[in-house]
Amino acid sequence: MPALLHSLRSLLKPTMDNETKPTYLIIGLGNPGRQYVKSRHNVGFRLLDRLAERLGVTFSRMESKALVTHADYQGRRLILAKPQTFMNLSGQAVASLARFYKISTENMIVAYDDVDLPLGVLRIRPQGGSAGHKGMTSIIERLGMDRFPRLRLGVDRPPGRMDAAAYVLQDFTPAEEELLATILESGVDAILVFVSQGLEVAMNQFNGTI
Repeated sequence: MPALLHSLRSLLKPTMDNETKPTYLIIGLGNPGRQYVKSRHNVGFRLLDRLAERLGVTFSRMESKALVTHADYQGRRLILAKPQTFMNLSGQAVASLARFYKISTENMIVAYDDVDLPLGVLRIRPQGGSAGHKGMTSIIERLGMDRFPRLRLGVDRPPGRMDAAAYVLQDFTPAEEELLATILESGVDAILVFVSQGLEVAMNQFNGTI
C-alpha cells in the first residue's frame, strides 16, 4: 500500500507543480508558410524558434490555432505560441490561449516586427496601441484591451514610397541576416529577463540599439 501511494504521488506531482508555478504566455507573430519564413514580418516567429532552441524544446503540437510548446525556466512555466491564422487574425489564437491557461495580461508578452524602429533596435513596452500592425490590432480587439507587454523588433522603414505591407513580406538581405542573428539572441535574453526579473528590469536592460 505505501508503495502504491508513493507511485500515485509521483504521477500527480508534475501536474500539481505545473498548477502552482507562475505561468507566462510568450507569443511571436508571423505568417505560416515557407514563402514567409525569412520575411521581415516573421521576426516574431523566428524569435520564438530561437527561444525554444535555447530552452531545449520544439514546437510539436497545435493548440487554439497556434503552434505551441511548453518549457520550464527558473521555476516558471512558459507557454510559447506561434499563431497559425495569418497575421491579421492572430488575436483568435492569443485570446483563446490566454483564456484556456488563465494567463493574466502582465504575464504575457508579444514579439513582433516594427517598421517604425531601425533594424537593430528593441523596444519593450508595458502597453500601447497597434500603430497599424495588423497582428497587434487583432490581439487588442480580441482581448478588449491594449494593456499587455510587447517586444517590438525593428525592421527599418520601407525605402522610398514603397508600401509598408509589401515591404514587410520581403526577406532580409544577407547583410541584414547577420545583424538579425544578434538581435534575436538579445530578444531571447530580454524575454527570459522579463520572465525571471520582471518588466521594468527587462526594459531598463534591453531597450535601445544592439
